[in-house]
Amino acid sequence: MSADDVVLYELHEGVALLTLNRPDRLNAWTPPMEARYFGLLQACADDPAVRVIAVTGAGKGFCAGVDMDALRDIGAGGTFAHSGKPQTFPLTIRKPIIAAINGACAGLGLVQALMCDLRFAAAGAKLTTAFVRRGLVAEHGSSWMLPRLIGPARALDLLLSGRVVLAEEALAMGLVNRVVERDALVSAVMDYAKDLAANCSPSAMAAIKHQVYHHYELDLAAALRESNELMAASLGRPDFREGVASFVERRPPRFAPLGDR
Repeated sequence: MSADDVVLYELHEGVALLTLNRPDRLNAWTPPMEARYFGLLQACADDPAVRVIAVTGAGKGFCAGVDMDALRDIGAGGTFAHSGKPQTFPLTIRKPIIAAINGACAGLGLVQALMCDLRFAAAGAKLTTAFVRRGLVAEHGSSWMLPRLIGPARALDLLLSGRVVLAEEALAMGLVNRVVERDALVSAVMDYAKDLAANCSPSAMAAIKHQVYHHYELDLAAALRESNELMAASLGRPDFREGVASFVERRPPRFAPLGDR
């Protein structure tokens, strides 16, 4: 398998679909996969034809974590050749990223799902942090993201126990946004993503993504100040006029691509 084949790329109606593609190993994470995935994310960020990004796994799993051969090498004193970008890199992409968790999602695979902005999961899909059961700490920002998604007590439950949760429990605790029957999962994610691509302002979505993550670190007064500044700026942009005009004229909006301002 070539380096390009470990993550596949398709573009449909403004939505880039990235598929982790090592199905025989439940899409276990390797250095070539990381380099290809992060490279594609950057390419999607730079491509005005891409408005939303969806991520899934080939076969029965989403991503089972770091490949076991790589873990053995690390345990024997080797290293994992990371891409040079942090695992939080997807949070810096200014376009929405939606995970379609089609099956097993563990360890670093769960981290990748956490770094997406939304998570849809197949009914019965299994998710686990797994770190503590490998003698490891909470890795790559999971100790920052999990408490913000599901609260400190639930985050500690998942991180301290490393237990497996099914998609249905993950939905109840707020770890995933929606549970869909497995055969309909990618279709449901793509339909949702295409709606964003067709009807939502790319510049507004980028600003909202920034607000949500950046405002974690601010007090209410500072967050309100920045929101007011962003709102004032948006009122003077073409997207606001187009959004109003398309509503009044009862037609789909024609928002410009991100960066085309």
